[in-house]
Amino acid sequence: MIGIIGGSGLYEIAELDHKKIVPLESIYGETSAPAVVGSIGNLEFTFLPRHGLNHELNPSEINYRANIEGLKRIGVDKIISISAVGSLKEEHEPGKFIVIDQYIDRTFKRNNTFFQDGCVAHVSFGNPVCGTLSNSIITALENNNINHSSEGTYICIEGPQFSTRAESLLYRSWGCDVIGMTNMPEAKLAREAGICYASLGMVTDYDCWHSEHEDVTIEAIQKVMKANISNAHRLIKSLSTSIDMDEKACSHCSSDVSDIVMTTSVDKDQSFLDLIKTTKINNES
Repeated sequence: MIGIIGGSGLYEIAELDHKKIVPLESIYGETSAPAVVGSIGNLEFTFLPRHGLNHELNPSEINYRANIEGLKRIGVDKIISISAVGSLKEEHEPGKFIVIDQYIDRTFKRNNTFFQDGCVAHVSFGNPVCGTLSNSIITALENNNINHSSEGTYICIEGPQFSTRAESLLYRSWGCDVIGMTNMPEAKLAREAGICYASLGMVTDYDCWHSEHEDVTIEAIQKVMKANISNAHRLIKSLSTSIDMDEKACSHCSSDVSDIVMTTSVDKDQSFLDLIKTTKINNES
């Protein structure tokens, strides 16, 4: 099952056939919303609006652990994150789509791991997205003639405030391509859960570094976002012909608990989610 996590502006997928509402369960609390499960062509999709049904959750309030665990529980093994981003480079003009391949994490308020409270693990994250899934997205972008870049570094800030001009210039000096507020710790948690994860950033503005453009405003973002969302729907509809679902979560993304858990007292023969659940219950009892 392919999970689509929609960011600002993407709150539903009208292209889904045979839709049904599926509540998501998690030991970490409430998810952003129930999932909507349906099909496009011969593939099954699950859609989750990251900010809630009415965009009531700011980036720091999103329960990322519950969202990822809830999707894992219903059988999602591939996640495509779609979110609005600001551009930090001249060549990434508003309306362009960026297939993310690297991150810089500047968040500081969020629960960013399943491994805690008596269970320690170290997870490889040098290549933070699934190359195979990203290539499928690139193919779909090419097939739809959507202006895009096949790579880009996403810097994730805490928000909900946009950057100062000094911060925006700093992030440009680091070589970042786009800036957003929601891909972290989402990508990290997906890797811990053994889920293939790919991210598509939809550029809405030039952030505040660009001297020839106004500072970021909601009005300007919404204007570009409307066109971006139209392209996103075209892209999603065509994913059924570009994604190969014969393969399960690839070996690069899937987590083998027996290899990554360092705590010797934990039963490593349990599945990943059983491990997390057992650890949490044992520490609460």
